[in-house]
Amino acid sequence: MPRTRILFVCTGNSCRSQLAEAWARHLLGDAVEAHSAGLKMMELDPHGVAVMDEVGIDISDHRCKLVEEFQGQPFDVVVTVCGHAEMECPDFPGAQRLYCGFGNPARLAAGLEDPERIRGVYRRTRDRIREFVASLPQEMSGTA
Repeated sequence: MPRTRILFVCTGNSCRSQLAEAWARHLLGDAVEAHSAGLKMMELDPHGVAVMDEVGIDISDHRCKLVEEFQGQPFDVVVTVCGHAEMECPDFPGAQRLYCGFGNPARLAAGLEDPERIRGVYRRTRDRIREFVASLPQEMSGTA
């Protein structure tokens, strides 16, 4: 049976889409081929890497990719994980388009000085993305 190809897109591919890609690979396994990309080039967010490491998922070798890198490739599903990506993501003909916006943890943690409070913001985002990715099979089939 062919694997479902999923592309997660956010503004910078620095955190939210990276977490979604990692969760899809972890939770959905061989049923999916998960990728992530951004609308502009940014650096991988070290707080995102750290909170995924806390749950035993290593994304330290991930790299930020632009959505243009995937243009012309067939995807079954394109998931935008922030409002900016939902509005600006290019079309991927034939792909089901899903939107589930998550707050930008870097913005949500701006101004916080306590490392544990900052990490808490990222943990909440990580856990919300996990819940969404776990529900993706139902979302894709329209039974959610």
